[in-house]
Amino acid sequence: MPMSALPTTSREWNLITRPQGWPTAHNFALREVVMPELAPGQVLVGNLYISVDPYMRGRMNNVESYVPPFQLDRPMDGGAVGVVIASRAKQLSVGEHVLHELGWREYALLDYQDATKVDPELAPLSAYLGVLGMTGLTAYAGLLRVAAFKEGDAVFVSGAAGAVGSQVGQIAKIKSASRVVGSAGSDEKVKVLLEEYGFDAAFNYKNGPVARQLKRAAPDGVDVYFDNVGGEHLEAAIASLHVRGRAAICGMIALYNAIESPAAPRNLVQVIGKRLRLEGLVVADHDDLKEQFVQDVGGWIREGRLRYRETIVEGIENSVDAFLGMLHGQNAGKMIVKLGDRW
Repeated sequence: MPMSALPTTSREWNLITRPQGWPTAHNFALREVVMPELAPGQVLVGNLYISVDPYMRGRMNNVESYVPPFQLDRPMDGGAVGVVIASRAKQLSVGEHVLHELGWREYALLDYQDATKVDPELAPLSAYLGVLGMTGLTAYAGLLRVAAFKEGDAVFVSGAAGAVGSQVGQIAKIKSASRVVGSAGSDEKVKVLLEEYGFDAAFNYKNGPVARQLKRAAPDGVDVYFDNVGGEHLEAAIASLHVRGRAAICGMIALYNAIESPAAPRNLVQVIGKRLRLEGLVVADHDDLKEQFVQDVGGWIREGRLRYRETIVEGIENSVDAFLGMLHGQNAGKMIVKLGDRW
């Protein structure tokens, strides 16, 4: 694309107020900004797909965490895949596709070191935000390293129909788990877990107490718990875990929008007698696994042993709707915003 034809403005989403409880559309604003000129070593990327993820809710609070909070009246960021439309870096050429962290906007201006080349011939570009991206690595590292899964383990996954949970359950099956149980928020999602992802048992957590349903689904207990939900789910898992059971604490979406402190888990004392290990999971700690992860998961996808779903919402203007829908469980698999086939 000639320099004269480059975009001079870009639309980007800003956080304008910090949510109290559940976020609403009023916490965000889509603003048009003037694009600065490229400096040496920089590339201009036209975003094709952007990711919305549960962890972003935590970044909307002004609290210290493993990732800095979003700044008010500044563009938010997150995973994105796009195409280089202008380059002043010899390392990246116009037309190449890249993965980067300047999502929530139409165009991203970034240093070439902050972009990673991806191959659209090996996998659909959207897959690099999900099954072959951060969410996929979260599932892979969380189950195999953090939870120290071993052959024959029984596994319970909460939020199992989501992008991370569905991959956790399938990897456990591939690695010869004795039993894989998942929870989800609708009967339709439960059906997907059983018929599409191959879980041995699954239940709709809205249909009754989680502990009772988990006991019915895994009467002999579990060795590993992969937590995406927290609260009542974590309490039920602690009760169900065997002695020396392990839990990878990936997310607590049930608590992200809570105003008051949760009642559960009320049985943490069992951690002592059972000698349980509960370990928090931050995917950035496991970058060293990326190469093996892509090799393994890419192979399982090609062999038809691992399946994945995506929920695609089109248009930059619908990004917040996609994010809010994801928080309310309206997605099947990874929630992604498609900005259009513009190049």
